[in-house]
Amino acid sequence: MVHKYATLFRWLNIIVDYMLLNGMFYISFLIAEYPLVWVDVYDYKLTLLLLNFCWFYSSSVFNIYSHILKRDSVPIINSNIAALTIFIIIAAIIKLVLPDLYVPPTPFIYYFALFPTLVLAWRFMFLLLRKYRRKVWLRSSYIVIVGAGSAGTELYNYVCSNPQLECYVAGMFDDNPNRVPPNINYLGRVDQCISYAVENNVNEIYCTLPNNDCERIEKLLLETDRNMIRFRLVPDLKGSIHHNFMVDMFGYVPVLKPRQEPLENKANEIVKRIFDILFSLIVIVFVLSWLTPILAALIKIESKGPVFFKQLRSGKNNKPFFCLKFRSMKVNPDLENEQATKNDYRVTRVGRFIRMTSIDELPQFINVLLGHMSVVGPRPHMLKQTLDYSELINNYMVRHFLTPGITGWAQVNGYRGETKETSSMINRVKADLWYLENWSILLDIKIIFLTIWKLLKYDKNAY
Repeated sequence: MVHKYATLFRWLNIIVDYMLLNGMFYISFLIAEYPLVWVDVYDYKLTLLLLNFCWFYSSSVFNIYSHILKRDSVPIINSNIAALTIFIIIAAIIKLVLPDLYVPPTPFIYYFALFPTLVLAWRFMFLLLRKYRRKVWLRSSYIVIVGAGSAGTELYNYVCSNPQLECYVAGMFDDNPNRVPPNINYLGRVDQCISYAVENNVNEIYCTLPNNDCERIEKLLLETDRNMIRFRLVPDLKGSIHHNFMVDMFGYVPVLKPRQEPLENKANEIVKRIFDILFSLIVIVFVLSWLTPILAALIKIESKGPVFFKQLRSGKNNKPFFCLKFRSMKVNPDLENEQATKNDYRVTRVGRFIRMTSIDELPQFINVLLGHMSVVGPRPHMLKQTLDYSELINNYMVRHFLTPGITGWAQVNGYRGETKETSSMINRVKADLWYLENWSILLDIKIIFLTIWKLLKYDKNAY
């Protein structure tokens, strides 16, 4: 389904971005030094060259120009935001470590405000043009599907629900017309697909015949080549493996994996880690720096024991780490292994307040800074919980592919606090796996805002 206009519009986006990159540098100086009508930026030519290299690197890491006509709008915007974030961070670091490349701070501030804003504005405009004007400046591809198995039906539904692919499915061929779903146009037997494609200017044939039907698949391949029709083979694994798989290519070798994991991409992992460091530093410097002495005094006055409570929890790849909290209970032998329950006798008066407001979790931003945790991710469980639930829930351990978080998708959807029943943990695990497969930096920001919103309201599970 690769459209012939893909290269044209890829280069259109590249040219516009680099024009904005270099043009905004000059305009930033004009704004900063108004009412001058001419600014000589020749003295900053090395800085401008480095900015171009920074953008080249950032855009390449996140592949923002690849498949620009095929990808969904949200992944395109997410990758652009990530690339712009890395670009600004690298450019700022270069400015700090290379003082000889001096640029006045005011033009730099204007530049880092103008360039990202205009790049995103252009990308939004391009996506709107792609959505609403495709009939004017793009020509749809016409395809047919051969084989009415589960793979053929899923392919049809996917193409119909993703108009950005610019494809129109004329219908389906199968030797048994009763196998073709009523909502799909039945075009005839398998051996009629070539003649139909030639007569109706079909661009591509997607073959979803069973894998053991090798002879007919080979024959279709030869016939499509002879008639200059593109042939696409869609392997049908549904008969042998009852699971949806993603396909990666190692050269010409297809490798199937059971789920997509955005954080397997090193660039995404770096963006998330930079966000964690910056966010945790803000909380530590502007909140914990003054709140810790106050709470330390209150905790010490009410009960003997340490200010901080340390407990071994399961971390990324199931490696244990000491999770920090403000101590909210009296020191007791069950402190390490038992979950807190409603009206727990061990909770102090100060502890009850800081647990209801989730203030007791704030020291975990130190864990975030140290790399043991993330701001957003699956909540880390006690080692005993991990051992017990790994035996009861099949995919429970998959959540440990991620760095545990202070808050997460499960928590903002109501799955927080004590887990009295296995069903509660199953729902939590499902939410954690959804987060693992759908991560983006915008999703993290959304979860943080939802967490703050829920903290402003009373949460019955906070005790």
